[in-house]
Amino acid sequence: MNKHSVLIVGAGLAGLFLALKLAPRRCVVLSQAPVGQASASSWAQGGLAAALAPGDNAALHADDTVKAGAGLVDPAVARLIADEGPARVLDLIALGVPFDRTPDGALAQSLEAAHSRPRVVRVSGDLAGRAIMDALTSAARAAPHIEIIENKRARALLRDVNGRVCGVLCDGGETFEADEVVLATGGVGGLYAVTTNPVEAMGQGFAMAARIGALIADPEFVQFHPTAIDIGRDPAPLATEALRGEGAHIVNGAGDAFVSDLAARDVVARAIHIERQAGRGAFLDAREAMGAHFPDAFPTVFAACMSAGLDPRTAPIPIAPAAHYHMGGIATDVWGRTSIEGLWAVGECASTGAHGANRLASNSLLEAVVFAGRIAARLRDDAPQSPRAPEPTTAPPSLADQPRAELRKLMEAHAGVVRDGAGLGQALARVHALSEIHGQANALVASQLILSAAFARTESRGAHFRSDYPDDHAPHRTFIAAGRDVAAAS
Repeated sequence: MNKHSVLIVGAGLAGLFLALKLAPRRCVVLSQAPVGQASASSWAQGGLAAALAPGDNAALHADDTVKAGAGLVDPAVARLIADEGPARVLDLIALGVPFDRTPDGALAQSLEAAHSRPRVVRVSGDLAGRAIMDALTSAARAAPHIEIIENKRARALLRDVNGRVCGVLCDGGETFEADEVVLATGGVGGLYAVTTNPVEAMGQGFAMAARIGALIADPEFVQFHPTAIDIGRDPAPLATEALRGEGAHIVNGAGDAFVSDLAARDVVARAIHIERQAGRGAFLDAREAMGAHFPDAFPTVFAACMSAGLDPRTAPIPIAPAAHYHMGGIATDVWGRTSIEGLWAVGECASTGAHGANRLASNSLLEAVVFAGRIAARLRDDAPQSPRAPEPTTAPPSLADQPRAELRKLMEAHAGVVRDGAGLGQALARVHALSEIHGQANALVASQLILSAAFARTESRGAHFRSDYPDDHAPHRTFIAAGRDVAAAS
């Protein structure tokens, strides 16, 4: 690699949008699989939130973001992504993303939970992620300043003698050196037995960063999507929140409503969890709202249901909460810089302060493109650095199938929608034992960060609900640096 190049680890929305925005600066994108195949971005159904409609504005969007985040959203960051979001939507349109339009040609915008206005742009109902990724992939493959290298899984970060990050170590001992490294590695859903994410998403990015002492923020906050389709698939297919925005209702097995359909995600997920635990079941009833229009309005959801022998036009859809999005991750500033020189983070592996304890629906794609654009602006304009040769680095061990399956069940049971101190302590002890047996695999490091922060937060806030501490108190963020927990006032 050219010593002045930028290395982007991850080829989802954040990684590819950043790469395109870097032009003309050369960059290399590492993808752990063929582009689009192991990316949660491709599976995003609802779309991207942006204040584009008459009667809406950035201040209203930022206010909704702050309210959803249960006291931990940085208001300045909420306003930043709300302000810059509309321009990034226009960028995506210029790249060929065919967002849905109204009959008069305006962007069609849907309503999702905890938004005060319809502001989610989407594609063919539930195909936003796939359409965005198809457009970005085509543009990135054609861009002369971008080199995409597929089937390369990063395992550890390389640093020079001064501690500056200068590349990554991949499977097989292969190294990629660079002037600047951006982690865009996605989330942690694969650590859980029930997830809507690719099972490869096991927190490897924020585990790699934690290993070298990067500041980690709020790892305890894992968002569970309330309406994964419960048909025994791994990962679980998703029934987008936009269905409820169009009038679908959540009911139990008796057909009774038990939660507001458009309440915040943490509220809906807990209500569904409790209903299922009580044996009453939970379902999404879209028969009246969608009817015969279901295949055209929400083709992805319809196909997933039909593949399991379930026709959502005539029967309610069985649902369950599933690990969906990580609000925590590698702490960054408003330009995407981490606490370690030469290392940047963007997308779900980053913690920018935008999501707090509970991400507002469809703000994830928004945050990804806004911060990708901001990182690109800095790296285009900054003078290239000249890191020294990397110091010798050993890759952490891989986690074999059996302990990985055990870990996923452990996290599902004890770090899920409802938690308590006894279960978290039990899980921490077992993760420690697994580390003694199998070594400090990245998945075990990521799990330990989530569990230890959840154990230390003796309150309930947003997506983190402790049945033994059901009330909230003074809000604070969690920061972990080189193994030390640091609670900072909000």
